[in-house]
Amino acid sequence: MRSDDTPGLVLVTGATGYIGGRLVPELLAAGHRVRCLARTPGKLRDLPWAGDVEVAAGDATDADAVGAALRGVDVAYYLVHSLGSGPGFERTDRTAARVFAERAAAAGVRRIVYLGGLTPAGVPERALSPHLRSRAEVGRILLDSPVPTTVLRAAVIIGSGSASFEMLRHLTERLPVMATPSWLGNRIQPIAVRDVLRYLVGSARMPAEVNRTFDIGGPEVFTYEQMMHRYAAVAGLPHRLILRLPMLPPGLSSHWIGLITPVPRSLARPLAESLRHEVVCHEHDIAEYVPDPPGTPIGFDAAIELALRRIKEANVTTRWSSAALPGAPSDPLPTDPGWAGGSLYTDRRERLTDSSRAALWQVIEGIGGENGWYSFPLAWAVRGWLDRIVGGVGLGRGRRDAARLRAGDSLDFWRVEELDPPHLLRLRAEMRLPGLAWLEMYAEETPDGRTRYRQRALFHPRGFLGHVYWWSVSPFHAVVFGGMARNITRAAERADRAAGALSPRGVRHREGGPPAG
Repeated sequence: MRSDDTPGLVLVTGATGYIGGRLVPELLAAGHRVRCLARTPGKLRDLPWAGDVEVAAGDATDADAVGAALRGVDVAYYLVHSLGSGPGFERTDRTAARVFAERAAAAGVRRIVYLGGLTPAGVPERALSPHLRSRAEVGRILLDSPVPTTVLRAAVIIGSGSASFEMLRHLTERLPVMATPSWLGNRIQPIAVRDVLRYLVGSARMPAEVNRTFDIGGPEVFTYEQMMHRYAAVAGLPHRLILRLPMLPPGLSSHWIGLITPVPRSLARPLAESLRHEVVCHEHDIAEYVPDPPGTPIGFDAAIELALRRIKEANVTTRWSSAALPGAPSDPLPTDPGWAGGSLYTDRRERLTDSSRAALWQVIEGIGGENGWYSFPLAWAVRGWLDRIVGGVGLGRGRRDAARLRAGDSLDFWRVEELDPPHLLRLRAEMRLPGLAWLEMYAEETPDGRTRYRQRALFHPRGFLGHVYWWSVSPFHAVVFGGMARNITRAAERADRAAGALSPRGVRHREGGPPAG
C-alpha cells in the first residue's frame, strides 16, 4: 500500500549534480518544501528555483554540517558519491554514508531515499567493479541504519546531459566504424531520466515499514552494441560497423572513451568498468508504491528522442559536468587569490570600444563552446587535447546553453565561478595544471560614454613546476590573450553594426538622433 502522508521538509544532497539538480524542481512541483545541502552554495544561486528553496552549506563528510542540514527534515535524499575521484573514493563514500545515516537517525528523519547502481544477480559484492561495489556498500549502510530507507538501483540513465548518455551519443556519432571491448555484448536495462525522477519523488511517500532496495529500469533490455545501433537509427545516422576486441583492457578502453567523448577518463573508467557486468532488473516491485501511469516506463527510443530534442532546443537543465570534477579546484575562491601567499602571476589586457556595453556583454557571456575563444583556435584545440591525454576534461564539455551562463556552469575546461551581468564573468580553470588559474572578463562604461573591455588571467603556481609552467606559456600570451581581447571587442562592434547601433565608421549612434560624427 502507498502512504498518503505528505512529507514536510525535504533535504536534497547533491543538488548541484545531474540528478539532484533535476529532482529539486520536481519536488517543488509536487508541493514539497525543499532544503539543499551543497558544498558550494554559489552554484545554486542562478538556478530558476534557487529562490524557492533553503540552502545549507557543508560537505557530506562534515558531521556537524550534515546534522544542521537535517534538522527538522522529514525525508532526506542521498545523491552524493565520489565517482572517479581516484584511490580512496570508496573510503570517502563509506565515511559520508555513515555520517549521513547517523545524523539522520539523530535528527528524527522519517525516510532516506538513495539512488544507487543496479548490480548483477549472483555476483558477490567483492567481485563487482569498484564503482558498483561502492554504490552497493553505501546502500547497505543506509539500509542498516535506524531510518527506513528506499534504495533505487538503476543501470544506464538516458537523458540529455547524463554521463552515460553522452558516452553513448558521442561514441555513436563520431565513430562510424569502431573497435570495441567485449563488454558491448553485455545486457543492460536502460531507464529514462524522467522515470528515475518519478520514482525518486514517489519514494518520499512510502510507508514506514518499507526498508529495501528496488530495481528500476525501462521496458527493454539491450546489449550496449544494440543501444548504439538504436541510437544511430533514432538520430538518423547510417548503420555503424562495430568490431569487438575481447582483449581490450578497461584502462585502455576508458582512455579511448576519454579521447572520443567529452567524459574525462576519471569518469569514463569507472563507468566502463561497470559495463563489464550484465545489469538487468530482477523485479518491478516499485510499482506497488509508485504506480506506473499510462505510457511509462518510457521506452529506449522515446528516451533518446526526448534527450536529443532537449539538446537541439538548448534546454539541458543539468549535465553530468554540473558537479565539480575530481582533481579540480571545487570550492569558491576569492577574486584575487593573493591570500594563498607566494606568487600570483597576472596577464592584463584592456581595450576601449565604441560598441555598447550590452553588445560587449553578449559576446562575453556567449564565449566558449561552438562560439570558441576568439583567438588562435589551434592553440586552444591543442591545449584541450593535451588535457584529455593526461585525463583532464578538455574542451569537449562545451556549454549548457549557447547564449546564457549561470554560476556553477561548466564551460569547456573552465567553470563559471562568478557571474555579475553585465559587468563580470570569472572562470576558474578545471584543466590539469600545476596550480590554480582564473580568467576574468569585464564590460565597463567610461565617463565619456564609451565601453571598456578588461581582461585578467591569473595563475597561482603550485611548487616549482607551477613557476616553470607559467614562464613556458607566457610567450604565447600576447597571441592568445591579446588576440582574445582584440577579437571580443571587434565581435561586439560587429554585433552593434548589424543591429544598426554603429555607423559604418564604427561610431555609436546617439539615441533619438542621427549618427554621431
